[in-house]
Amino acid sequence: MANITTRPVTKLGIVGAGSVGTSMAYAAIIRDTARQIAIYDIDAVRAEAEGLDLAHGTQFTGANTVTGGGNIEDLAGADVIAITAGARQQPGQSRLDLAGANVRILEKLMPQLMEQAPDAVYIMVTNPADVLAVAAQKIAGLPRNRMFSSGTVLDTSRLRLLLAREAHVLMTSVHATIIGEHGDSEFPVWSNATIGPVPIREWEISGRQVFTDEFLAAATDDVVNAAYKVIEGKGATNYAIGLAGVRIIEAVLNAENAVLPVAATLNGEYGISGVALSLPSIVGHNGVYKMLEMPLDEAETGKLMASAETLQGTLTSLGI
Repeated sequence: MANITTRPVTKLGIVGAGSVGTSMAYAAIIRDTARQIAIYDIDAVRAEAEGLDLAHGTQFTGANTVTGGGNIEDLAGADVIAITAGARQQPGQSRLDLAGANVRILEKLMPQLMEQAPDAVYIMVTNPADVLAVAAQKIAGLPRNRMFSSGTVLDTSRLRLLLAREAHVLMTSVHATIIGEHGDSEFPVWSNATIGPVPIREWEISGRQVFTDEFLAAATDDVVNAAYKVIEGKGATNYAIGLAGVRIIEAVLNAENAVLPVAATLNGEYGISGVALSLPSIVGHNGVYKMLEMPLDEAETGKLMASAETLQGTLTSLGI
């Protein structure tokens, strides 16, 4: 009898059985991202229930096994671990207070994770993701390629959706990227944004310039505040970040070398070091291979420096 060949067994670990972690697991099952998916949460009952609910649907998807529970050992040998767990922002609590609470959680969590999956690529999704990526990297002593945040992958998708709708083209034909902090100081790089090969400001419909400065400013505002709008209506953002996270995970597990705007710790790019902010980066088998320096105009360079200073200020005030 001929040997049956199977694809290598890949394992995805998800820390946190909340709305983001479970949306990520659901997206990963439907997209057949990994052969094994393990969800871990300190709320073992919730994690087990979510794992069961997802496992019950695997007849209708790829050959996946899904587990959920409160044993961190279930993450042993994971190839990729996505961290979605953390304290929730309380009414009246600043992002900085939230960051401090989540750093304390990471101080306990990261050494335990490293014990179970010393060779994994770690992706930080918990907010403030860029700040926590630097903290987790330092706590675990990981190289920057193996501990990075989901960055502005979702923000960039939100931007492309707005532009594609306005230009009446497919989203994948829009080449525009949000860089900087995953937060209020992020910004789109209009100076090299295009629809197909056409510079964005030159795109016309019936002889009319579509992307005026006013429209571009409004689109930027829309993207920066998109999460607030969703949170106001339904309490959390989960589906799109679940899909965005899985897109990054697939780039790692499939060794794609895809260019995605994730946030690893900069090491001299644009003269910036020691903070994680989003730049188009090559993501493949071992995480972030390279962070790319795209041409920026003077205003954009200033915005990137301001974004780096914002993040540096947060890191300093947290003592990281």
